Amino acid sequence: MSSDSLPPLPQNRIVLGCGQVAVDFLATVASFPNPDDKIRSTSLKVQGGGNAGNASTCAARLGLNPRLISKVSNDSHGKGILEELEADGVDTSFFIVSEEGNSSFTYVIVDSQTNTRTCIHTPGYPPLIPEELSQSSLLSALDGVNMVYFDGRHHETALVVAKEAARKNIPILVEAEREREGLDDLLDFATYAICSAKFPQAWTEAPSVPSALISMLLRLPKLKFVVVTLGEEGCIMLERSVNGGSDAEEMDVHCLLESLKLIKDDSKTIPTCISSVETKLSANGIGTITGRLFVGTAEKIPPSELVDTTGAGDAFIGAVLYAVCAGMPPEKMLPFAAQVAATGCRALGARTVLPLRTDPRLASFL
Repeated sequence: MSSDSLPPLPQNRIVLGCGQVAVDFLATVASFPNPDDKIRSTSLKVQGGGNAGNASTCAARLGLNPRLISKVSNDSHGKGILEELEADGVDTSFFIVSEEGNSSFTYVIVDSQTNTRTCIHTPGYPPLIPEELSQSSLLSALDGVNMVYFDGRHHETALVVAKEAARKNIPILVEAEREREGLDDLLDFATYAICSAKFPQAWTEAPSVPSALISMLLRLPKLKFVVVTLGEEGCIMLERSVNGGSDAEEMDVHCLLESLKLIKDDSKTIPTCISSVETKLSANGIGTITGRLFVGTAEKIPPSELVDTTGAGDAFIGAVLYAVCAGMPPEKMLPFAAQVAATGCRALGARTVLPLRTDPRLASFL
């Protein structure tokens, strides 16, 4: 697809990430080993990884200018991590490079039989601490930034960055993959949250995903929207109404979700999105939020093309960063992010086939 037929790039496209980078050792196996087994891999790839590293790489390929705050050691892994990010257009000038210790790395076992991936992670040492990020570096990192993204790692440093970003009224996206130390403090600053399937209920103790999303918006008054990603089941998003929508009709959130799922066209293979009108959404025993509910579908990837789901959630977040900078409405953002994530599942490794903005598979979504 020629770049002339694409819509213009977002005007302000500098985003700042803060979180984890690593080296991934990805081994594909015919089926997951039993204890004490000795098996052979069917393929192997060594590649940069880590949630923030992957999401920033995705955002860079889509045309944003990402900066990243993280830490590596001055070892071969660390050098490889930095070189790979820089080659993709990620600004690594705010990285802390330690002369001692080790950069983080992950063994990823990709099971061809079940299309699942199992990660064994070794954290980097020594960890990133707030004192290593000087005030002048922090201010430079935030200069001209349109949005800040946190993957929940390096929580003490992340909180320092979040407080300064909030002071400058820079929107903040927080990834909530699972409950981690310091994540609650980060979520208090979040403008947008993207959660894994299990997080909303684990965090709110609500009885269902839709009621948990209402609970999150009630607990986090700064939150404009929350998305829960559900893998091949797509995603659900709850967006808060700006003006309160006093005339909106009240409806139980579960009934509304079921009615949206009924409208969903299951014959379509490409990602789609169904949205409600502005509604007073209630969840029994939790409360009411006025907003809109969205159901996004995932691409139905032919089994012969589905290789590895590693980093699919990171790609989704990278695409959301682009979509928010580009001012896309949710109806457009969710299918676009799902398409970017699905494209990345067609080869081994989180970054191998992350699409460029000019990829013809993204044309109809942009």
